[in-house]
Amino acid sequence: MKAFTLSALALSLLLAGCKPAPTSDTEPNTVQTVTAVQQSAVTKESAAAKDWWQDAVFYQIWPRSFYDTSGDGHGDFNGMTAKLPYLQELGVNALWLTPMFEAPSYHGYDFTEFYQVESDYGTMAEFEAFIQAADAKGMKVILDLVINHISSEHDWFKRSAAGEAPYKDYFVWRDDMPPAGSGWGNAWSDNDKPEAVWHYNDTRKAWYYAAFGASQPDLNLRHPDVIAEMEKMAKFWLDKGVAGFRLDAVRFAMEGGPDAQADTDETIAYWQDFNQYVKSVNPEAYLVGEAWVDIPVAARYYGGGKGLDQGFDFEVGYKILGLLQPNAGSEAQFGTMQSNAKQVADASVLQQNVQQRSDSVAPLHFFAPFLTNHDQERIAYQLKQHDAKAKLAAAMLFSSPGTPYIYYGEEIGLTQDRSGHDVFKRAPMQWDNSKQAGFTKADSSWVEQMDLFGEGFPNWWPDFLAKQLQAEDRSVAAQQAQPDSIWQLYKLLIAQKKQRPELGTDGSYAVTQLANGVVQISRELNGSKTLFVLNLSDSAQDISAINRDGLTTNWAFDLDGNTLAANGLLLLQSAP
Repeated sequence: MKAFTLSALALSLLLAGCKPAPTSDTEPNTVQTVTAVQQSAVTKESAAAKDWWQDAVFYQIWPRSFYDTSGDGHGDFNGMTAKLPYLQELGVNALWLTPMFEAPSYHGYDFTEFYQVESDYGTMAEFEAFIQAADAKGMKVILDLVINHISSEHDWFKRSAAGEAPYKDYFVWRDDMPPAGSGWGNAWSDNDKPEAVWHYNDTRKAWYYAAFGASQPDLNLRHPDVIAEMEKMAKFWLDKGVAGFRLDAVRFAMEGGPDAQADTDETIAYWQDFNQYVKSVNPEAYLVGEAWVDIPVAARYYGGGKGLDQGFDFEVGYKILGLLQPNAGSEAQFGTMQSNAKQVADASVLQQNVQQRSDSVAPLHFFAPFLTNHDQERIAYQLKQHDAKAKLAAAMLFSSPGTPYIYYGEEIGLTQDRSGHDVFKRAPMQWDNSKQAGFTKADSSWVEQMDLFGEGFPNWWPDFLAKQLQAEDRSVAAQQAQPDSIWQLYKLLIAQKKQRPELGTDGSYAVTQLANGVVQISRELNGSKTLFVLNLSDSAQDISAINRDGLTTNWAFDLDGNTLAANGLLLLQSAP
C-alpha cells in the first residue's frame, strides 16, 4: 500500500452570493411567462446522424470510493465490474472514471506512469475485464486524462531537471523567478503571485512552471516529442477499448505570458490537433473538456467542429443551486466564472443559461450539464440534505438540453461530513446499512488511513458513517425500497432522457413561472411534450392554472388534486 502526501496546492475559491426571489403582484393562479427559448433559437443542430454521446447519460465514478472487493479499504476495478448491474438498472449508459493511472497522490491527477493502472485498483487484466464487461452491457467508458501536467516524481521530470536529452525541454523552464508585479499568478485568479506558478528546482538551478503546484509541473506542449508522447499514450488506451477521454484542465495547456495563462489561441489549436489525432485512431472516440469558465469562452473549445466534442457547462449547476438555496455560495475552484458573481433566485436564469449556450459559437449539443463533480461540495450537502430539493435539482438538470453527467451518489442524496478538504466530497459510496455502508468488508476504509492526508488530519469518517447509517435512508438499498425516493426519480429521469426525443437538444425549451413560486419547464418536439412542474416555494401551492390537457402524469407523489406540496415535483408527458 502506498503512502500518500497532501499536495501543497492552495485552492482559490470564487464565491458568488444569491439574491432572494423577487416578489410579484400577479394574481396567484395566473400564468406569468417570464422567459422562453423558442425552438428556432434552441435548435441549431444539423440533420446529420447523432454521435453516440449525444444520447448518453454519464455517471462519474471515483474508483477509490466506489466498491472494494479486495478488502483493503480501497475501491477497485473488480468492484466497478461487480456494480455494473446496478448501473445498468439505474439506466446510465456511459461511465467516466476519474484518474486510474499510477500516481503518488490519493486523487491521481499527478501521473507517474501513463501505461500502468493504479495498483490500489487492481491489475491491467482486471481493468481490461471491466472494460469488456461494461461493453457487454452497452456502456461506454471514458478515462480522465491529464495532459497539462504530470507528477514531479515522473522520470521525465527528473531527467529534465538533470538536463538530459531529449527530456531537457519537456517542461517549461526559466533561469530566474519573475518579480512581484509581473502579473504571474494562478491562471484562474487575478492575483499577482509568481511563486504560485513558478517553482525552484535545486538540481537544475532553475525555475519551472506548474499551474497546479510544485508537485505537478506543466508539460511543454509546444515540444514535438511531448506532443507525440501524448498521442502515443492516447492510442494505447483507445486500443484497450476505452471510448474517449475527459480532458482535465484544458484551459491551461499553453501559457503565453503573465497575461495569457489560460484559453490562449495556441491552447485552442492544440486541442484541435489532439482531437484530429484521436479521431484518426477511432472516429467514434469522444473528447469532453474541463473548461471551468463562462459559456462564451468554453464554447471556443468546439473550434468550429474541429475541436472537442463537448465541454462541461459549469454554470447550470450554480443556477439550479441558486434557485433552491438562495443563500448558498458558489465555488469556482480552478475556474473563472465571471457570470456567476451575482446569482438571481428567479427561474429566468434557467432560460438565460440555455439561451447563452444556444447563442454561443458552439452548437447546443456541445454543452454537457451537471450539478456537481469531485471538485465541488456535493449538491445534497449544499441543500442541507433536503430530499425534495434534491429531486427538484435532478428535474432541472434532466430538463436541460445536453448530455447530463451524474456524480456518483447523487442518485441517493449522498452528502458529505463538512467542507474544507476535497476528501469530504469523495467519500465512499453507501450501498447498504451494514458495516462501512457496504463499501468494503475491511474494518476501515481509505479515508481513515491518515497517512494519505498528513499529520493532524481528523479521523472524521467513523462519526459521519454512524450518522449516515442511523439515517437509514442514505444507501442504495434503502432508496431502492422507497417508491418516491431520490433514486427512483433519477431512474425515471434517465429513462425519459433516453426515450423522449424532446428532451434532447432538438426540442424547444420554455420556462414559465407562476406568481406563487411554481415553475414549469416545457420541452416539445414534433408534437411530443414533457412538462416539468416544480414548486420552488416552501408551502403547498395551487396549480390549477397549468394546462394539463393531453398529458398524463409520470411522477405525482407530491400532488393532491390541484395542490402541489412544498418543494414538490410533477412530471407530465404526452403519449409517446
